[in-house]
Amino acid sequence: MVAVMNAQRVVPTATACNGKAATRVAFAPSSIRGTAIHAMPARAARKEISTVCKAVAPLVGNPAPEFSATAVFDQEFVDMKLSQFKGKYVVLFFYPLDFTFVCPTEITAFSDRYDEFKALNTEVLGVSVDSQFSHLAWIQTSRNEGGLGDLAYPLVSDLKREISEAYQVLAADGVALRGLFIIDKEGVIQHSTINNLSFGRSVDETLRVLQALQYVQSNPDEVCPAGWKPGDATMNPTPEGSKEYFSAL
Repeated sequence: MVAVMNAQRVVPTATACNGKAATRVAFAPSSIRGTAIHAMPARAARKEISTVCKAVAPLVGNPAPEFSATAVFDQEFVDMKLSQFKGKYVVLFFYPLDFTFVCPTEITAFSDRYDEFKALNTEVLGVSVDSQFSHLAWIQTSRNEGGLGDLAYPLVSDLKREISEAYQVLAADGVALRGLFIIDKEGVIQHSTINNLSFGRSVDETLRVLQALQYVQSNPDEVCPAGWKPGDATMNPTPEGSKEYFSAL
Protein backbone atom coordinates (compact mmCIF):
# COMPACT_ATOMS: atom_id res chain seq x y z
CA MET A 1 0.00 0.00 0.00
CA VAL A 2 1.36 3.44 -0.89
CA ALA A 3 1.08 6.24 1.64
CA VAL A 4 -0.10 9.44 -0.05
CA MET A 5 0.66 12.46 2.13
CA ASN A 6 2.27 15.87 2.20
CA ALA A 7 6.01 15.41 2.20
CA GLN A 8 7.64 16.15 5.52
CA ARG A 9 11.19 16.06 6.71
CA VAL A 10 12.42 16.34 10.26
CA VAL A 11 15.18 18.88 10.67
CA PRO A 12 17.33 18.69 13.81
CA THR A 13 17.82 22.16 15.28
CA ALA A 14 20.18 23.85 17.67
CA THR A 15 20.16 22.52 21.21
CA ALA A 16 17.35 24.09 23.19
CA CYS A 17 16.79 24.21 26.96
CA ASN A 18 17.71 21.33 29.26
CA GLY A 19 20.11 19.92 26.68
CA LYS A 20 17.30 18.52 24.55
CA ALA A 21 17.38 19.10 20.82
CA ALA A 22 14.38 20.84 19.35
CA THR A 23 12.90 19.59 16.08
CA ARG A 24 11.39 21.45 13.15
CA VAL A 25 8.99 19.92 10.64
CA ALA A 26 9.58 21.30 7.15
CA PHE A 27 6.86 20.83 4.54
CA ALA A 28 7.75 20.13 0.94
CA PRO A 29 6.73 22.61 -1.78
CA SER A 30 3.09 22.49 -2.80
CA SER A 31 4.04 21.24 -6.24
CA ILE A 32 4.84 17.81 -4.84
CA ARG A 33 2.18 17.65 -2.14
CA GLY A 34 -0.45 15.00 -2.59
CA THR A 35 1.81 12.75 -4.67
CA ALA A 36 2.94 9.26 -3.71
CA ILE A 37 6.28 10.36 -2.30
CA HIS A 38 6.93 7.56 0.14
CA ALA A 39 6.35 4.04 -1.19
CA MET A 40 6.11 2.41 2.22
CA PRO A 41 3.63 0.31 4.13
CA ALA A 42 0.92 2.28 5.91
CA ARG A 43 2.23 1.01 9.25
CA ALA A 44 5.67 2.48 8.52
CA ALA A 45 4.10 5.77 7.46
CA ARG A 46 2.18 5.97 10.74
CA LYS A 47 5.35 5.28 12.66
CA GLU A 48 7.18 8.14 10.90
CA ILE A 49 4.34 10.58 11.59
CA SER A 50 4.24 9.54 15.25
CA THR A 51 7.98 10.16 15.56
CA VAL A 52 7.58 13.68 14.19
CA CYS A 53 4.77 14.52 16.60
CA LYS A 54 6.65 13.29 19.65
CA ALA A 55 9.84 15.15 18.74
CA VAL A 56 8.34 18.63 19.11
CA ALA A 57 7.87 19.33 22.80
CA PRO A 58 5.49 22.11 23.89
CA LEU A 59 7.33 25.20 25.05
CA VAL A 60 4.66 26.54 27.42
CA GLY A 61 5.49 25.59 30.99
CA ASN A 62 9.17 24.98 30.20
CA PRO A 63 12.18 27.27 30.70
CA ALA A 64 12.64 29.69 27.83
CA PRO A 65 15.64 28.69 25.67
CA GLU A 66 18.58 30.91 26.57
CA PHE A 67 20.29 32.89 23.83
CA SER A 68 23.08 35.40 23.37
CA ALA A 69 22.91 37.74 20.40
CA THR A 70 23.64 41.18 19.04
CA ALA A 71 20.75 43.63 19.17
CA VAL A 72 20.13 47.18 18.07
CA PHE A 73 18.92 49.57 20.76
CA ASP A 74 19.02 53.35 20.73
CA GLN A 75 20.82 53.07 17.35
CA GLU A 76 23.71 51.19 18.94
CA PHE A 77 24.87 47.58 18.69
CA VAL A 78 24.60 45.83 22.05
CA ASP A 79 25.37 42.29 23.20
CA MET A 80 22.36 40.75 24.88
CA LYS A 81 21.33 37.61 26.76
CA LEU A 82 17.79 36.58 27.59
CA SER A 83 18.88 35.75 31.14
CA GLN A 84 19.78 39.38 31.82
CA PHE A 85 16.05 40.04 32.13
CA LYS A 86 15.54 37.51 34.95
CA GLY A 87 13.20 39.10 37.49
CA LYS A 88 11.17 40.76 34.71
CA TYR A 89 8.49 39.50 32.40
CA VAL A 90 9.51 39.37 28.73
CA VAL A 91 7.39 39.64 25.60
CA LEU A 92 9.55 37.98 22.94
CA PHE A 93 8.15 38.22 19.45
CA PHE A 94 9.48 37.01 16.12
CA TYR A 95 8.80 38.52 12.71
CA PRO A 96 9.92 37.34 9.25
CA LEU A 97 12.06 40.11 7.74
CA ASP A 98 13.08 43.76 7.87
CA PHE A 99 11.79 46.15 5.20
CA THR A 100 8.57 44.24 4.71
CA PHE A 101 4.90 45.13 5.05
CA VAL A 102 2.94 43.81 8.04
CA CYS A 103 6.07 43.74 10.22
CA PRO A 104 6.52 47.51 10.72
CA THR A 105 2.89 47.87 11.80
CA GLU A 106 3.50 45.35 14.61
CA ILE A 107 6.94 46.60 15.63
CA THR A 108 5.91 50.25 15.87
CA ALA A 109 2.65 49.35 17.64
CA PHE A 110 4.59 47.59 20.42
CA SER A 111 6.98 50.53 20.61
CA ASP A 112 4.18 53.08 20.88
CA ARG A 113 2.70 51.12 23.82
CA TYR A 114 6.02 50.30 25.45
CA ASP A 115 5.33 52.37 28.58
CA GLU A 116 2.34 50.15 29.34
CA PHE A 117 4.57 47.08 29.28
CA LYS A 118 7.21 48.85 31.36
CA ALA A 119 4.59 49.64 34.00
CA LEU A 120 3.96 45.87 34.21
CA ASN A 121 7.66 45.12 34.83
CA THR A 122 7.93 43.74 31.30
CA GLU A 123 10.60 44.03 28.61
CA VAL A 124 9.79 43.71 24.92
CA LEU A 125 12.20 42.09 22.45
CA GLY A 126 11.75 41.76 18.69
CA VAL A 127 13.67 39.09 16.75
CA SER A 128 14.20 38.34 13.06
CA VAL A 129 16.77 36.49 10.96
CA ASP A 130 18.18 39.78 9.63
CA SER A 131 21.59 41.16 10.59
CA GLN A 132 22.08 43.96 13.10
CA PHE A 133 23.09 46.18 10.16
CA SER A 134 19.74 45.61 8.48
CA HIS A 135 17.97 46.37 11.77
CA LEU A 136 19.89 49.61 12.13
CA ALA A 137 19.18 50.70 8.56
CA TRP A 138 15.45 50.05 9.06
CA ILE A 139 15.39 51.97 12.33
CA GLN A 140 17.15 54.88 10.62
CA THR A 141 14.42 54.95 7.96
CA SER A 142 11.45 57.17 8.82
CA ARG A 143 8.02 55.66 9.34
CA ASN A 144 6.47 57.56 6.45
CA GLU A 145 8.98 55.80 4.19
CA GLY A 146 8.15 52.34 5.51
CA GLY A 147 10.81 52.37 8.23
CA LEU A 148 10.61 52.12 11.99
CA GLY A 149 12.13 55.33 13.29
CA ASP A 150 13.33 55.24 16.88
CA LEU A 151 12.12 52.25 18.90
CA ALA A 152 11.65 51.95 22.64
CA TYR A 153 12.97 48.37 22.81
CA PRO A 154 15.74 46.27 21.18
CA LEU A 155 15.63 44.38 17.89
CA VAL A 156 17.66 41.17 18.10
CA SER A 157 19.61 39.70 15.18
CA ASP A 158 19.16 35.95 14.64
CA LEU A 159 21.31 35.69 11.52
CA LYS A 160 22.26 32.05 12.24
CA ARG A 161 18.59 31.21 12.89
CA GLU A 162 19.47 29.46 16.15
CA ILE A 163 16.96 31.43 18.26
CA SER A 164 14.13 30.87 15.79
CA GLU A 165 14.89 27.14 15.73
CA ALA A 166 15.04 26.89 19.52
CA TYR A 167 11.61 28.54 19.79
CA GLN A 168 10.23 26.34 16.98
CA VAL A 169 9.13 29.23 14.75
CA LEU A 170 11.55 28.79 11.82
CA ALA A 171 9.68 28.18 8.56
CA ALA A 172 11.02 25.97 5.78
CA ASP A 173 11.95 29.01 3.68
CA GLY A 174 14.31 30.25 6.39
CA VAL A 175 12.31 33.10 7.92
CA ALA A 176 10.60 33.19 11.30
CA LEU A 177 6.84 32.89 11.61
CA ARG A 178 5.02 35.46 13.72
CA GLY A 179 5.65 33.75 17.04
CA LEU A 180 5.03 35.55 20.33
CA PHE A 181 6.03 34.29 23.78
CA ILE A 182 5.38 35.68 27.24
CA ILE A 183 8.11 34.64 29.67
CA ASP A 184 7.63 35.13 33.40
CA LYS A 185 10.04 36.47 36.03
CA GLU A 186 11.49 33.00 36.59
CA GLY A 187 12.30 32.52 32.91
CA VAL A 188 9.42 30.12 32.19
CA ILE A 189 7.31 30.42 29.04
CA GLN A 190 3.68 30.96 30.10
CA HIS A 191 2.05 31.88 26.79
CA SER A 192 2.75 31.44 23.09
CA THR A 193 1.04 32.15 19.79
CA ILE A 194 2.20 31.62 16.20
CA ASN A 195 0.56 33.42 13.30
CA ASN A 196 0.65 32.91 9.57
CA LEU A 197 2.79 35.60 7.92
CA SER A 198 -0.18 37.34 6.31
CA PHE A 199 -1.71 38.92 9.43
CA GLY A 200 -0.34 40.76 12.42
CA ARG A 201 -0.74 40.48 16.17
CA SER A 202 -2.67 42.58 18.68
CA VAL A 203 -0.87 44.66 21.29
CA ASP A 204 -4.14 44.94 23.22
CA GLU A 205 -4.48 41.16 23.45
CA THR A 206 -0.83 40.75 24.43
CA LEU A 207 -1.30 43.22 27.28
CA ARG A 208 -4.53 41.51 28.36
CA VAL A 209 -2.90 38.07 28.51
CA LEU A 210 0.09 39.52 30.35
CA GLN A 211 -2.19 41.12 32.95
CA ALA A 212 -4.15 37.89 33.38
CA LEU A 213 -0.92 35.92 33.81
CA GLN A 214 0.38 38.32 36.44
CA TYR A 215 -2.95 38.22 38.26
CA VAL A 216 -3.13 34.44 38.56
CA GLN A 217 0.53 34.25 39.58
CA SER A 218 -0.22 36.73 42.39
CA ASN A 219 -3.50 35.00 43.23
CA PRO A 220 -2.84 31.26 42.75
CA ASP A 221 -6.26 30.25 44.12
CA GLU A 222 -8.08 32.06 41.32
CA VAL A 223 -8.38 31.65 37.54
CA CYS A 224 -9.31 34.18 34.84
CA PRO A 225 -12.26 33.43 32.53
CA ALA A 226 -12.18 34.11 28.79
CA GLY A 227 -11.66 37.75 27.88
CA TRP A 228 -10.76 38.69 31.47
CA LYS A 229 -9.51 42.21 32.06
CA PRO A 230 -8.36 43.85 35.30
CA GLY A 231 -11.39 44.60 37.45
CA ASP A 232 -13.45 41.74 36.03
CA ALA A 233 -14.63 38.87 38.21
CA THR A 234 -12.38 35.85 38.56
CA MET A 235 -13.25 32.28 39.47
CA ASN A 236 -12.26 29.86 42.19
CA PRO A 237 -11.43 26.62 40.32
CA THR A 238 -13.73 24.37 42.35
CA PRO A 239 -17.28 23.15 41.68
CA GLU A 240 -18.59 25.58 44.29
CA GLY A 241 -16.46 28.44 43.01
CA SER A 242 -17.54 28.00 39.41
CA LYS A 243 -21.20 27.81 40.44
CA GLU A 244 -20.80 31.08 42.34
CA TYR A 245 -19.16 32.71 39.31
CA PHE A 246 -21.79 31.59 36.80
CA SER A 247 -24.70 32.43 39.08
CA ALA A 248 -23.52 36.04 39.19
CA LEU A 249 -23.53 36.44 35.41
